[in-house]
Amino acid sequence: MNIAAPDTKRRALGKGLDSLLPRIPSAPAPTAAVETEGGKPLEIPIDQIDRNPFQTRSLMNEGQLAELAASITANGVVQPVLVRPLASGRFQLIAGERRWRASELAGKKTIPAILRQVSDEQAMEITIVENLQRADLNPMEQARAFERLSREFHMTQEQMAVRTGKDRATVANFLRLLKLPHSVQTRVEAGELSFGHARTLLAFEHAEEMEKTAQRIVANSLSVRQTEAYVQALIHPERAAKKDAKAEAPADPNVRAVQERLQRALGLKVHIEDQSGHGRVIIEYAHLEDFDLLLEQLAGE
Repeated sequence: MNIAAPDTKRRALGKGLDSLLPRIPSAPAPTAAVETEGGKPLEIPIDQIDRNPFQTRSLMNEGQLAELAASITANGVVQPVLVRPLASGRFQLIAGERRWRASELAGKKTIPAILRQVSDEQAMEITIVENLQRADLNPMEQARAFERLSREFHMTQEQMAVRTGKDRATVANFLRLLKLPHSVQTRVEAGELSFGHARTLLAFEHAEEMEKTAQRIVANSLSVRQTEAYVQALIHPERAAKKDAKAEAPADPNVRAVQERLQRALGLKVHIEDQSGHGRVIIEYAHLEDFDLLLEQLAGE
């Protein structure tokens, strides 16, 4: 079932930084900054650049950083970092911390940089949006970044979605992760729990239940699907008991044979509920591609 929809996510991605970067000088700055105001990269000594105090990334994979450093050694820095001039004559990083750190690790003395004159507030917003447009932040880092946009810049979820190129529902789901107890958030940051695991735990009302279930997930290496089933069984034990009773009921050999035949023909999981010659056929699909294929087979298209 291929339903065409406006590709707003693709169009929005990447617009965030452009909309935040002023092109008009707002205050006197070092000569080098004025010369690069139009966007031309300038080679700046790495030791003259200060770390971004507004950085939302709390963890950085050292292995990936070493790989990037090796790439920079071989090919140089492909994309310039973004900095702003300081009154002291030094520069402050706005975007590109991984490239800056990897260049330092690679032994580079300078790094290509584009200078912009922005306020503290603009620098903070640019940093947060730039990080959210990347895929390597862990779920809790993303959640806290969205929370900062909401708290410090009074953005609505819809505005955050447009600015970062994400769906509004995705923004809402990340913000909900902040309701998890601190111990569970730490497991998410460490990679012990995925975004799917964390979101499933939010079905509980109490922190103790979340913490206990998080421990079980890690101890038993439960998948997200297994976690969902386990959580629902705890919240709705009566449904689980009813489902188990159905599963344990002996199936008619003829019904079971037809069920297996349909599964082979459709390539999907099929369940037949038969009661004295009447009932229903349930066909499960995991992706829209499976549904499209099923539609073609059933409708003869």
